[in-house]
Amino acid sequence: MSILTSVQGSAESHSVLIVARNPLARIGLSALLADRMHVVGESAPDPALAAQIAQTQPDALLWDLDWEADAALVTAVSAESPPILALLDDSTLVSTVWASGARGILARNAQPGQIVAALTALMQGLAVFDPILADSFLPERTRPLEEPLTNREREVLRLLSEGLANKNIALRLGISENTVKFHVNAIMSKLGAQSRTEAVVRAVRLGLIAL
Repeated sequence: MSILTSVQGSAESHSVLIVARNPLARIGLSALLADRMHVVGESAPDPALAAQIAQTQPDALLWDLDWEADAALVTAVSAESPPILALLDDSTLVSTVWASGARGILARNAQPGQIVAALTALMQGLAVFDPILADSFLPERTRPLEEPLTNREREVLRLLSEGLANKNIALRLGISENTVKFHVNAIMSKLGAQSRTEAVVRAVRLGLIAL
């Protein structure tokens, strides 16, 4: 199953806040989504963004990301904001942007239908990223696991793929956060991954989970 999942449903009922440093990009993205989703507003990535998120209460953020300029703000707002779908033109940043708190990552030239599907998936609790971007930072082929995942590690991995933090995984499974950290480290080691994002992608390729 493709990492970029097509999600059926009434996307028009979902609300999204557009975030972009370039005002023309904000206008373009708003126009692109106007007939597909409920755009509650547009914002520059500045200190007022958190207040606008609180005021408009969007279901997701669509962020045209200028990573060098926006990195600190993404990290600052991601913990309290609705899920963030980041648009990137630099595939080498995928792992870093994921670590900052974005739950979805697409190429900047993604088609409108892809953006709508990705936003809808994020609103349903899924993590989404473009397979082209994923391919750019992972090897072309992934070796089979030398040591299989335990049942508990598979449970943790599935929740990782939903974009949950360790604290939320611990609450969901009824275990301690330290135990979750242990399982995450074991999963990454067994999958030969350097990040949580890479672990999820490798797991998808091996058929361990499906997004």
